Amino acid sequence: MTFDPEKHHRRSIRLRNYDYSQPGAYFVTICTYQKQSWFEEIKNGQIYLNQLGKIVADEWLKTCKIPPNFKLDEWVIMPNHFHGIVIINDYSGDDQSLGARDAPLDLGARDAPLQQKPNSLSSCIAGFKSAVTKRINLLRQNTDTPIWQRNYYESILRDEKYLAVVREYIINNPKNWPNDRDYLPIDQQSQELYLDLLF
Repeated sequence: MTFDPEKHHRRSIRLRNYDYSQPGAYFVTICTYQKQSWFEEIKNGQIYLNQLGKIVADEWLKTCKIPPNFKLDEWVIMPNHFHGIVIINDYSGDDQSLGARDAPLDLGARDAPLQQKPNSLSSCIAGFKSAVTKRINLLRQNTDTPIWQRNYYESILRDEKYLAVVREYIINNPKNWPNDRDYLPIDQQSQELYLDLLF
């Protein structure tokens, strides 16, 4: 199966009646405001994070590890967006939840009433976006330009095969950057927004 971002994760925002705090694997994409390339440069398929990109990396490692049943799988910071897989395991309080790659996952989807829960995917992503924004705003000492687009894209990875395909897509994303639909050539200065920061 070939992963097509147009079909597989760029359409839906949230599924109605799905409980995003239940065990499963979730692929998320979060874009910068107006798809601005603020986080890094990619040269010959290699990632070179700038100061803002390092903040994004640091906060991703912190935020989604706070709930004890959350595990981070593959993730990548791109110039104007972020891809990551979050795995939510069952948690009984005895600290025996599964690691992201340690054992087979419970990827079955079960319908549940739409609700906001503290240890849900949405609370994790909201916390991450908020933490990144706060640190960048402190660095630039203003809040004039938003850092992120509103909301985020997600896809429920319902089986191990799909999980493997998305992992490969994330790993190969930097070397495929010139062909990415979000790629903005660096010479398009008229569309670039500045954050008043020196890198």
